[in-house]
Amino acid sequence: MANIKTIIEEWAVPDLEDGSSLTISVLGCTELGNASQPGIQVCFMGNIINYEPLVTARWAYLAEKANVTDYLLEDKSWMAHKDQYIKNYLVQGSPLKARVEVKTRSSKPVIKEYILPFQV
Repeated sequence: MANIKTIIEEWAVPDLEDGSSLTISVLGCTELGNASQPGIQVCFMGNIINYEPLVTARWAYLAEKANVTDYLLEDKSWMAHKDQYIKNYLVQGSPLKARVEVKTRSSKPVIKEYILPFQV
C-alpha cells in the first residue's frame, strides 16, 4: 500500500518587521517510519518532522527520563533567535500530541496541537 498524505492544516504567522512569515504544514500520513504505521508530518522551512510510532516511543522515553510532559524536540526545532522561532514538542498523555509553537518578531507565540493517530 502506498503512503497517502492528507493536509490536516496549513498556517502562517506573519512578521510585520519585514513582511515575511513563518509557514507550517501538517500532514496526516497512512504509512510512516520503518513499521509503516500511520503518523503525521510537520513541515516548515524545508524541514520535515515525522511523528511515527518508533521515533515517538524514543521521544516519550526521553521525556519520562527528563521528567517532563512537554518534550521539546530541540534538534527538530528552529530556535536561531529568542524573538523568532519554531519549536516542536511531543506532549505526553492520552492521547499523545504534537505541539508546534511559532513566534515572529512582531507576534505573540501561536501554539497548535495535533493528536497523534497512535499510542506508544
